[in-house]
Amino acid sequence: MIRKLMFVFIFIGSFSFAQYERPGSTDAQFLKIGVSARAAGMGGAYIAVVSGAEGAYYNPAALTKINRTDVAFTHSKWFAGINHEFTSVAQTFPQLGTFAISMTALYTDEMNVTTPLQPDGTGETFYSGNYRFGISYARNLTDQVSFGGTVNYINLDLYRGFTANAYSTDIGVLYVTQFHDFRFGMKIANFGTDLKFVNEAYPLPTNFTFGISINAFEIGDQKMLTSFSVVKPNDGKPLGKTGVEWNYRNIFFVRSGYRINHNVATYSAGAGLQVSINDMNVKIDYSLSNFELLGEALRFGLILSF
Repeated sequence: MIRKLMFVFIFIGSFSFAQYERPGSTDAQFLKIGVSARAAGMGGAYIAVVSGAEGAYYNPAALTKINRTDVAFTHSKWFAGINHEFTSVAQTFPQLGTFAISMTALYTDEMNVTTPLQPDGTGETFYSGNYRFGISYARNLTDQVSFGGTVNYINLDLYRGFTANAYSTDIGVLYVTQFHDFRFGMKIANFGTDLKFVNEAYPLPTNFTFGISINAFEIGDQKMLTSFSVVKPNDGKPLGKTGVEWNYRNIFFVRSGYRINHNVATYSAGAGLQVSINDMNVKIDYSLSNFELLGEALRFGLILSF
């Protein structure tokens, strides 16, 4: 079963790598925006690292690493006053597996309606937003290999009467060893129906991702996690991501990352704090990502485990 699953991923991934570069040929680009402050701090090299409710986006197979209940929130200050939000709730049932629900939203502030005859505004206002709602399921295939998937409903609401909907599926696999917590992950994301506006239809930004992570060294109360991943989108060239995370006593974290072969995104950095309050584990994360001429994107994350 595991060999067949790996073969399917490798076959589809190889097919994806064989596609031509077609910039601007896909819609719902907000699906490419990372949803985790911790992941962003590590340059997005997160597919093999993720182990909480954020797995609903990065790798649904990682949801099996949740012992009980995990809740994740992330707020991102995007460019031009645009906001990006993510929330996910995951629950593990010992005999069934792990289930999760998640939502991603990219939306504008209130904007004025203008026309050629009324360039200063008509008095009407509107909001524009892109939304993704997902339901995930994951379970362990062996003590080292887990498998998971997410079914998504996608809605693009540009203006009254200008909306589009689509459905997509994400499928992920995670392999974890006892050797310095070495991990290997693979995922096929956004495989689904086209988005149609009026008479034009556009595919979703499907991509194949694989990556590895390992605790490079452990000295006393300190650990250094390193991670690397490669993404091949169906509309562009392969992209590399690499990141590191320094961990002090599983309380304080400092992170850094870099994106390879990306036209705009470059370095990133972040920090995190983890504390226990009664029977609840609380993680707070912050990251800054540089996009050269576009500016910097800030993310704030909160994860509750109980």
